[in-house]
Amino acid sequence: MITFVLSLVALVLGYFLYGRFVERVFGPDDRPTPAVAKADGVDFMVLPGWKIFMIQFLNIAGTGPIFGAILGAKFGPVAYLWIVLGCIFAGATHDYLSGMLSVRHGGANQPELIGHYLGKTTKQVMLVFSVFLLMMVGAVFVFSPAKILGDMWEPAVVADNLGQYTFWIAIIFVYYLIATLMPIDKIIGKVYPLFAFSLLFMAGALLVMLFVKWPSIPELWEGLSVEALTPKNAFPCLFITIACGAISGFHATQSPLMARCMKSEHQGRPIFYGAMITEGIVALIWATVAMFFFYDQPVPGYEQIAGGADALNDAPSVVTIISKDWLLTFGSILALLGVVAAPITSGDTALRSARLIIADFVHLEQRSIRNRLYISIPMFAAVMALLIWQMADKDGFTMIWGWFGWSNQTLSVFMLWAITVYLVQKNKPYIITLIPALFMTVICTTYLITEQLFTLDSKWVWIVSFAALALAVLWFCLWYNKYHKTLNIK
Repeated sequence: MITFVLSLVALVLGYFLYGRFVERVFGPDDRPTPAVAKADGVDFMVLPGWKIFMIQFLNIAGTGPIFGAILGAKFGPVAYLWIVLGCIFAGATHDYLSGMLSVRHGGANQPELIGHYLGKTTKQVMLVFSVFLLMMVGAVFVFSPAKILGDMWEPAVVADNLGQYTFWIAIIFVYYLIATLMPIDKIIGKVYPLFAFSLLFMAGALLVMLFVKWPSIPELWEGLSVEALTPKNAFPCLFITIACGAISGFHATQSPLMARCMKSEHQGRPIFYGAMITEGIVALIWATVAMFFFYDQPVPGYEQIAGGADALNDAPSVVTIISKDWLLTFGSILALLGVVAAPITSGDTALRSARLIIADFVHLEQRSIRNRLYISIPMFAAVMALLIWQMADKDGFTMIWGWFGWSNQTLSVFMLWAITVYLVQKNKPYIITLIPALFMTVICTTYLITEQLFTLDSKWVWIVSFAALALAVLWFCLWYNKYHKTLNIK
């Protein structure tokens, strides 16, 4: 628990110290924001700062800081390092700078930003890539809340019976459609603060219980060893498993939604950097709870899912059991509402982002409900197909989640490189995103080749990692040299 307390303090200090440094690097000013200059009453409108923070927090949270942290707990205390360092120096920096770039570019979506700094070809690739990822989010973020709701409603039914969750899946899917089509202040602006409160209440209540119980779990210096960091153990899988609690490319698809609602650029640090730090704290709490859960097995009902959450489908069961045992009836209901709301609210805004990305690409204005339907109907048909396949194939969910995890982090790679190019062009200290960009390039390349496309042993993990790092450094050096030669010519 000493490691947990130190990690908690580090995240808070990270917001006030490194967050302020990153803010100064960007340099917010008083120019009109897209919410003021392009107000349309649907997607561009000024919202109160506290409400934007709540919406941004729920948009980026999803199942990641909860389920991802639970799964990441099996790697032991090394998970603390990734959550703290990843969140402060990679994830929050990525979220803040991508959100502020969107503000500076008139509320531009992620593919637009990437295309502006990395070229038109990259933009076309990222357009398809990001829309497909967002549709996968819509599909995978239906099942986990449906499972929790189904278990609460019919706990006696066997957990593997997908028919138990069909009703809830249908309800969530209909909500997705409505929330995607409606103006942002009609549903999202009104309901999200309540859901955010539930999620924050859950995290706060579990934090109190951790201090009350003060569980005996390995400290960082006890659980961190060479073996813990060896390939096929923590590297590269830990950095894919714990994404939303450290860094997630999905966040950069959500930030433009809030960039279109900010009254002032000076709101950026609490909204973008602050929401990510808050998510890191939630992930830290759940990782600690899960370590207690996995190491000591003190919770009644643990035997139902003995062996830990090796598959994502187990994570909702962990959440349900822990919440009911630690927070009692009222607290568990409020906590589970937050856990259910997190993926649902990420799913609907993911599909909203997909609609806006497609609309920008085809130059179709979105004031008219008819134009929103033109894009939403085929998009939802594709999501429904993914969802049906996921439910029909017993390995469908695991396969979609595996590819979702990789593509999610790959999005962060492209965004980090785009921000790095921007910082170079503005003669700002680009090192703050260059190092995370290099690191995540290595992680995503290694995971794709050694885990997804092929099953390779440990020596290949190192070979692929060093090769990816060398190629990334070479690309940046060649681009940097070419860019400065162009400046000299001009």
